[in-house]
Amino acid sequence: MSTHNSLNERLLKRRPRASSLHRIETDKGHHLTGPFMVQTPLGSNTPESCNSPVSGDRFHMVEQKGGLVADLLSARWVVNPVSSFKLLMIPVLLYINWELLAPYIAPELPNPVAPLLFISYRIPDSSPDDPRYGKGYLDLAFLAFHIVFYSFVRQFVTIVICHPIARYFGIKKRGKLDRFGEQGYALLYFAVMGAWGYRIMGQLPTWWYRTEYFWIDYPHWQMKPELKRYFLMQASYWCQQFIVLALGLEKPRKDYNELIMHHFVTLWLVGWGYLINLTLIGHAIYMSMDIPDAFLAFSKLLNYMGFHRLKVCSLAVFLVAWTYFRHWLNLVILRSIWFEFDLIDESNRVWAPETGAWLTWWMKYQIVFPIFLLQLLNLFWYYLIWRIAIRSLRDVEVTDVRSDDEDGDDDDDDDDDTKDAKED
Repeated sequence: MSTHNSLNERLLKRRPRASSLHRIETDKGHHLTGPFMVQTPLGSNTPESCNSPVSGDRFHMVEQKGGLVADLLSARWVVNPVSSFKLLMIPVLLYINWELLAPYIAPELPNPVAPLLFISYRIPDSSPDDPRYGKGYLDLAFLAFHIVFYSFVRQFVTIVICHPIARYFGIKKRGKLDRFGEQGYALLYFAVMGAWGYRIMGQLPTWWYRTEYFWIDYPHWQMKPELKRYFLMQASYWCQQFIVLALGLEKPRKDYNELIMHHFVTLWLVGWGYLINLTLIGHAIYMSMDIPDAFLAFSKLLNYMGFHRLKVCSLAVFLVAWTYFRHWLNLVILRSIWFEFDLIDESNRVWAPETGAWLTWWMKYQIVFPIFLLQLLNLFWYYLIWRIAIRSLRDVEVTDVRSDDEDGDDDDDDDDDTKDAKED
């Protein structure tokens, strides 16, 4: 692992960061602009380059030794679907065994594995027809299990589903196969979570950003079961993504620091919002992020597959979705924090964690700051998106040619990485 991390550090040092907007726009390593650059046309004889030392398949195509304990200690389970599947099966099998045997041995004892698989802390006096759930330390067990769950799903979708599709469309280079897989997984996740978030919002008083209900009847610590499950599943996803970035388990992108900042701010909002019972506003922020990200991933996939005209149409739809969700609704939320914060009953505008009330006067600023920081990152990417859209409209007629130099650069890059790995 130390060799792997040192290699990532050298990669980051060797590949200069973009020092201007022009360099960012032409940077194949940038997470936003890179996938929208002209890709190799269908049917071309693109050489396959499979020796990237930080390619995801390095972890699952090579036979690993050391067993499950070694997988845990080395974090191999994050990128090895076989390892993560084994970890998932342990609590599932223990849960089934308990359910089968406990009625005969200890019928009064609850299943100790259940908090890993299901949400905990049902409020006893809540209606059976409309149950409510609180929060507690066992939520961390649910979080841990589903971090492993997302690790498995991510690699399974990438390897088993996306890589064959990518090869069908003429994508052969290992780096592009991995990027295609990342976007396929992103599309699946954000589409599902965006639709799920939309369904949940229909059950809440905050339906379509009626922002006054972010604060009325605070603290919102009695959650609908679906809302709690959604919130913890979101938290698990972002924790898993942060682990991948922090451990350097993917080939580093040139906007690595910006992505780390975005993930850190997101986790800040997730964790702090859940802790201080701001689950309704947290859900609204999730919605504003997930839906446009699904359109973004879809547009990137179209570009990788060579559907450049269709990509332009998809990009236009994405631009409208991003503008509305990531900026307009984000500003609506910021306005609500600043001007509607005082809708909280005065008796609950105190620092009293034992009653679920955390929002004393200065907490307004603590809530505004990370959301405003997220908006600044979005504005930077929004500017790049507009330039990408304009470039796509201008270059749509000339997207069937890719210079040999571009292919050669990619291959050289892989060769350099391989040499570094061999030196280690």
